Amino acid sequence: MKPMTKVKNIETLTPEVKKILSRYEGASAATKANLARVLMHGKLGGTGRLVILPVDQGFEHGPARSFARNPAAYDPHYHYQLAVDAGLSAYAAPLGMLETGADTFAGKIPTILKANSANSLAPKDAAPDQAVTGSVDDAVRLGCAAIGFTIYPGSHAALAMMEEIRELSCEARAAGIATVIWSYPRGGNLSKEGETAIDVTAYAAHMAALLGAHIIKVKPPTAHIEQPEAKKVYEAEKIPVATLAERIRHVRQACFAGRRIVVFSGGNAKSGQELLDEVRGLRDGGANGSIIGRNTFQRPRAEALKLLENIIGIYKGGF
Repeated sequence: MKPMTKVKNIETLTPEVKKILSRYEGASAATKANLARVLMHGKLGGTGRLVILPVDQGFEHGPARSFARNPAAYDPHYHYQLAVDAGLSAYAAPLGMLETGADTFAGKIPTILKANSANSLAPKDAAPDQAVTGSVDDAVRLGCAAIGFTIYPGSHAALAMMEEIRELSCEARAAGIATVIWSYPRGGNLSKEGETAIDVTAYAAHMAALLGAHIIKVKPPTAHIEQPEAKKVYEAEKIPVATLAERIRHVRQACFAGRRIVVFSGGNAKSGQELLDEVRGLRDGGANGSIIGRNTFQRPRAEALKLLENIIGIYKGGF
């Protein structure tokens, strides 16, 4: 078994990172050390903010749709190197991609094994679901800091997915690695607009927290309220959701009053300016950071590096 990247001594952790780790009272020292690997790495190391590069889109959408705009991105080493050169907090990918660079990039960037995946060839009338494609043993063998797992609240397959991550997260805890949950409402009775509605997104984030996620990933929510019963509460309690910053604060509130790390996806393709404007809203709402894939690696390398530099700068309080 390959040894894990050396973790900085607890005495070198910043006060902000120590504060975050103190909120994970049930986590083992090993799991906290792996969280610290991510929180202390890269240009945002020690700030309590994260920018993570996820590259599971080839599984989800196919290679041409994912990489043809920037053919260098067909090579998994390209993504490892992009994450390293940009000074990111971590790199997340499925098993095969991580295996291609595990030796070359050992110790250079914390990694997250994406342990389940969907694909666009699945029947369109099937309930949204993902196949388990990686194990905790794989994550430990590759020296990963965490496993990542997607659930689809609202899908007819949602309960089975929750049971799958319960088993995997138990194994991860025993191995001393962290769990990241992608919580993406989808399917069932949800409308397309409802998938990113503020009430549904906050609910999905809360479910991930209840499932024991150390890091929660959701999409930036809109001001739409999907559930009639929830709408009554939002209106009666005058919960502010008009701006993105207000909605981000509410999602973080739903994650144990901010006691869990919450990062937000980059979403569909958008201009660099649109992405930076969105990141400002995330920052102003207290988001722990961003996990951005296609909006970076589909751009030419120099442009992607500049964009990531600007995103990091926003989380540092600039721009």
